[in-house]
Amino acid sequence: MKRMQAWRTQRYGPPLEVLKLEDVPIPEPGDNEVLVKVQGIPLNLNDLERVMGGNMMVEPELPYSPGMEVMGVVEHCGSAAQAWQGKRVVGITAGAHGGFAEYAVCPAVSLFDMPDAIPLPDAAALFFPFHLAWLGLYDRADLKADETVLIHAAAGGAGSAAIQLAKLRGARVIATAGSDQKLSLCRDLSADVLINYQQEDFAAKVFEVTNKHGVDVVFDNVGEAVMEKSMNCLAYNGRYVMNGFASDKTVADEKFLVPRRIALGNFRLCGVLLAYADDESGPFIKEAMGWNFPHRSLGEKIMRDICGLREQGKLTAVIGQTAAFEDLPQCVQDMADRNTSGRIVITL
Repeated sequence: MKRMQAWRTQRYGPPLEVLKLEDVPIPEPGDNEVLVKVQGIPLNLNDLERVMGGNMMVEPELPYSPGMEVMGVVEHCGSAAQAWQGKRVVGITAGAHGGFAEYAVCPAVSLFDMPDAIPLPDAAALFFPFHLAWLGLYDRADLKADETVLIHAAAGGAGSAAIQLAKLRGARVIATAGSDQKLSLCRDLSADVLINYQQEDFAAKVFEVTNKHGVDVVFDNVGEAVMEKSMNCLAYNGRYVMNGFASDKTVADEKFLVPRRIALGNFRLCGVLLAYADDESGPFIKEAMGWNFPHRSLGEKIMRDICGLREQGKLTAVIGQTAAFEDLPQCVQDMADRNTSGRIVITL
């Protein structure tokens, strides 16, 4: 049996303590899956729960390799995924883990072509943040030209992607971040108003710069820590794009929204989850769980448009750090310590 190197965790805890490089068998893909020879591993905040423990939609059985996103070349295909053989791809890993390795299994429904014209590390950094921002701003919130959008954690992967997509749509961007260095990045991406939330009340600043009108859209990856004030910032018929819960993941499954608060605000809640379904899996997920996943065809269109805009120089992948495979635990620790801007990409 062929083997590979993988960073795995036997228990939850600090990344530098629990992530161990191990020699393990290369996994086999199922019928609708592919095996990717990994060239780039973009780190995600969701990976932290897989390393440190915390709120997970589905908790894998220890020990395992974290890593929910990879970029590479398809080396082997399941019986129903033969069309992917040899293609250069980006994708979400099976079960949203297994990506901190030399080879990873990805469901075909979560896989997308990556053009050869886009080199590493950009090729590994484009997928997750730009799809999330596109789904949130364009598909769910239907952001329009001349509208104003408040983007939290604007120097992060999804936040920096959201700034660029909002500006392409002709919107005015109010960006928040926790340091002047991170706000400098937002300025370089053409954000119109910069707010250091460590030094000033972001809601008060929003009221000031909008003449107490409020914003049309809130793009929020932070969650509980900013939610109440962000709702106060919304104008009539505004849209609250709920992407994540970085500030407190435990509330993701708690009943903490008050219906009357939403009614009095006269705004819309727009939930966003980056997970695609096809003609077979979509109806099954809907009937079993009541969830609505965007169709894979929309994901394919988004990927084509993002890659096209990147090749035209109209979008850029904001990469704060690239590192070698052996340095992966330290990079995960940097992410946990919030010492990062943009994306961290591990290259193999």
